[in-house]
Amino acid sequence: MEILNSSELINLLLVLSIAAAVAGFMAGLLGVGGGIIMVPALYYAFTVLDFDIVTRMHLSVGTSLAIIIPTSIISTKTHMEYDAVDFKMVKSFGIFILLGVIAGTFLAVNLKTPALVLFFSIFSFIVGLFFIFVREKLMENPKKISDLVKNISGVVIGFISVPLGIGGGSLMVPFMRTFGYDIRKSIGTAAAVGFLIAVSGTITMITGGKIINNINTPFSIGYINFLGFIVFVPVTMIMARIGAKAVYRINKKLLSKIFGTFLILVSIRSFIEFLSIS
Repeated sequence: MEILNSSELINLLLVLSIAAAVAGFMAGLLGVGGGIIMVPALYYAFTVLDFDIVTRMHLSVGTSLAIIIPTSIISTKTHMEYDAVDFKMVKSFGIFILLGVIAGTFLAVNLKTPALVLFFSIFSFIVGLFFIFVREKLMENPKKISDLVKNISGVVIGFISVPLGIGGGSLMVPFMRTFGYDIRKSIGTAAAVGFLIAVSGTITMITGGKIINNINTPFSIGYINFLGFIVFVPVTMIMARIGAKAVYRINKKLLSKIFGTFLILVSIRSFIEFLSIS
């Protein structure tokens, strides 16, 4: 692990703090959990710190899931104040989310870093396109969702979320919007589902790193890095509440397009990283 001088350390902490602020705000505002911003920021930090390339992306993914736990709690509590969390929907996803998370963890701990980076790049690109072209065009006319569809979707959302280090909001919000749910209810419910994914994903990524792969990285347990967690959590918790309150005041159409464009840029940068390390 590389020893940084004071100037480099300050710059690193500044970058992480800015990323944490953006991630927390977007988590509350758009229901995306923040992981899609935190993972590349953490990857950058672990690159600067010269962490082993073999585990760098895995640590980014696992640490992101751990950070989402307090962020999703704050976001969910704030949305509850506006009666924007469908707990019936959350309950129906419970066990199936867990099954997906377990399967997703098995995939994550067995994929090599280049494959995880490529997976993240492709997903960021798809979500970016959704935010730019689709999100605000979906009609609000709730339709009944069959138990079978919810069960399968829960497994899929849990399975995809862990290797990406996300809280599932990037999948949950489009899912609920597709069935005509109100955008605010979709965001609030996604935050609550994100808590389920983050808790179970954190536990399985600790287990996967410590027991399955016997990882021994500085300041880490399994695939959870305490330094990244400590820097991100205070900032994301504050900004998640601000973002959640902003849902009811801000013009989200423009913000969705800006955020979508940002994700496309993240995707391109991640793909370049994939080419450089593969």
